[in-house]
Amino acid sequence: MIRKPEWLKVRLPQGEIPAYVGEVIRRHGLHTVCTSALCPNRGECWGNGTATFMLGGDICTRSCKFCNVTTGRPAPLDPAEPDNIAQSVKLLRLKHAVLTSVDRDDLPDLGASHWAKVVGAVRSANPLVTMETLIPDFQGRKELIDMVINASPEIISHNMETVRRLSKAVRSRATYELSLTVIEHIAASGRAVAKSGIMVGLGETHDEVLETMRDLRNAGCSVLTVGQYLRPSKANIEVAEYIHPDVFEQYRVAGLEMGFRFVESAPLVRSSFHAEKHLF
Repeated sequence: MIRKPEWLKVRLPQGEIPAYVGEVIRRHGLHTVCTSALCPNRGECWGNGTATFMLGGDICTRSCKFCNVTTGRPAPLDPAEPDNIAQSVKLLRLKHAVLTSVDRDDLPDLGASHWAKVVGAVRSANPLVTMETLIPDFQGRKELIDMVINASPEIISHNMETVRRLSKAVRSRATYELSLTVIEHIAASGRAVAKSGIMVGLGETHDEVLETMRDLRNAGCSVLTVGQYLRPSKANIEVAEYIHPDVFEQYRVAGLEMGFRFVESAPLVRSSFHAEKHLF
């Protein structure tokens, strides 16, 4: 076991605002990536009265080695979820809402129409809210990706997660090339900001990270997040290395030089962290 360095210590959620966020989520029977993925930033985000909503339940059909979300047979989609999320966004007075989901490979359309319903419901109840959708790969089916694009969120994100060499070992069904195809299709639509995120500390090299960043940029990705992989449980893949903050700054500078419009790179960065900054 590698000892966690001082720069990775975070504060836990506390106070009236995090309690209120939790109550709104519980009252509407919703799930958040903040808790399901044991996000290290939930203290700060909840303290600011924000949360990232997770669509489609809390059971995923995939079993990626880095993820703490339960793998199994998901329950049927909740038809009330679109309205419940929309009302929660209103109650939390969000200006920018982040939506993500588990993979639903069990559904004929992989959950794409449900995504469109949620984005539509949030927009209808909150006309001034901007949105980021962090979508699965939808098995590369462009007609399903288009359902989300046509719902008109301002940002559509799909995470690459790791470098090409480690992708097969770390991810369940997703592939490096498929993810690039998804990003390229989003960017080519010209209707949303294309965004992606990667983790470091899984055993990749510095050059491999730069190669992945170049591949994403060449696919049309405009916004990139780079964060430290943190092992959420003993069942997940071990951390190979804790990357120093200075190296994250090198990645940020390199990304801007490659032409990314925005690069968020630091040990505790996650794809939805400070997401409101990524809108331009």
